[in-house]
Amino acid sequence: MKLNVSERIDLLYANNIKIIQSAEVFSFSLDAVLLADFAQPPRKSSGKIVDLCAGNGAVALFLSDKTSAEISAVEIQPRLADMARRSVELNHLEHQITVLPIAAQKIFKLIPKDSVDVVTCNPPYFADLPESKKSPNQFLALARHEIAIKLEEVIAISSGLLKMKGKLFMIHRPERFGELLQLLSKYRLAINQIRLIYPKANKPANMILIEAIKDGSQAGIKFLPPVTVYNQAGNYTAAIKELLYGK
Repeated sequence: MKLNVSERIDLLYANNIKIIQSAEVFSFSLDAVLLADFAQPPRKSSGKIVDLCAGNGAVALFLSDKTSAEISAVEIQPRLADMARRSVELNHLEHQITVLPIAAQKIFKLIPKDSVDVVTCNPPYFADLPESKKSPNQFLALARHEIAIKLEEVIAISSGLLKMKGKLFMIHRPERFGELLQLLSKYRLAINQIRLIYPKANKPANMILIEAIKDGSQAGIKFLPPVTVYNQAGNYTAAIKELLYGK
């Protein structure tokens, strides 16, 4: 596998997945590992999964260890989509993962509505406001801010893709939870489970994992045991070490 200038190959030791990364663009972070671990994909090869805002393909690649289902990774930035495609080849997963280098808003030209079992998404976390301070690096700016896609579009597209009782798995910021609740309800998605991620035990949560079911029951939300990333010494906790390096 030929690498471009500035590229490197990183390894997620827990499932031996290799991924092409570059310091010049947005690399995967713990968010992607947490989301892939949290998601519950269909196991059968007949299942269909779509990963929106796929970046360099990290979530799709990490999910491949949990399922035989078909995975479509949707990424608007050509350079990141190309890295994702080559990472799929590097891991010999062409039979399972297809990288779609298009805007998520155009996905229904390629994937029919109401046809997908699971959607995963690690979307831009920050609204594109005039006062928002954005990175001069276009790759980072697009990954972090809602420049190319808004949160409402992500949820509307996810709902459109999903079959009835299909599931959306998303990671986001707790401060936008109220907005998420409203938008999920608007687009027929009922929250089923939530997991909060804490940087340290004595700090507020800085990430939230959400499972929502299309046309699911509104009867109740399960709050799963939280995950803490670092111990007081600043080292990864046992739970995070296991996610990254395996048992």
